[in-house]
Amino acid sequence: MSKKVNIGLVQMSCSADVESNIQKAISGIREAAQKGAQIVCLQELFTSLYFCDVEDHHNFSLAEAIPGPTTERLGQVAAELSVVIVASLFEKRAHGLYHNTTAVLDADGSYLGKYRKMHIPDDPGYYEKFYFTPGDLGYKVFDTKYARVGVLICWDQWYPEAARITALMGAELLVYPTAIGWDTNEPDPAQNTEQYNAWQTIQRSHAIANGVHVVAVNRVGREADQQFWGGSFVANPFGSLLYLAPHDQEVVHVQEIDLALSEKYRTTWPYFRDRRIDSYQPITRRYIDE
Repeated sequence: MSKKVNIGLVQMSCSADVESNIQKAISGIREAAQKGAQIVCLQELFTSLYFCDVEDHHNFSLAEAIPGPTTERLGQVAAELSVVIVASLFEKRAHGLYHNTTAVLDADGSYLGKYRKMHIPDDPGYYEKFYFTPGDLGYKVFDTKYARVGVLICWDQWYPEAARITALMGAELLVYPTAIGWDTNEPDPAQNTEQYNAWQTIQRSHAIANGVHVVAVNRVGREADQQFWGGSFVANPFGSLLYLAPHDQEVVHVQEIDLALSEKYRTTWPYFRDRRIDSYQPITRRYIDE
């Protein structure tokens, strides 16, 4: 028996105008719904430019409460179109306490909850530790009208532990809102190709290891010294690409997936059955050096 769901991906460029970005995202949601989407996934921090390329206290003014004004607006759109919306936002939790957070709105417009990014990077052009406190809600799954959705965010995508735990909690698909690109000062095109391939490969490996579909939604366009590489994709539970977005275009795509395929792949390749949970205690150590 199949369990088919239509997943919408909104890959877009952003500007310094927050309202314009929100309107563009809503237009993308509407376009995806017209194409039959039931779950629509937006990219990381879609309401603004990717401000973490600099350490600037003025950027904290971009943050908002969750739930709050943007989730309320998106909830109205979700209810109107009967779609689930996965929306990545800059959360102000309290004065001086901020998170990189994704909210999930169900198809009736209700706010189902939020996931706070667990892994926070600090690299040239990605100074997220300046802005974000690591998540303290743990890993999360959301029982939406159409599927049980597991949400992780950008830097989380490099950690197989995060994908595994979310899958073990019953996620039927993993969604990764993302903002990552090439350094425009990098002179070696082979380096750019290698970086993108690594980003895609690690997430496809999560699909394989956990027997679930993976949806990665990245932004596109030039911002300061970053050329965001787009390349959003959907992979099936064996890591095969069902859809691959271009590197240089805004796009709204709807991909049909069959959640029932997890049963096929997990019984044919029974990684969950053969896990040696009694042997994994060392993984909780920072490094095994004694």
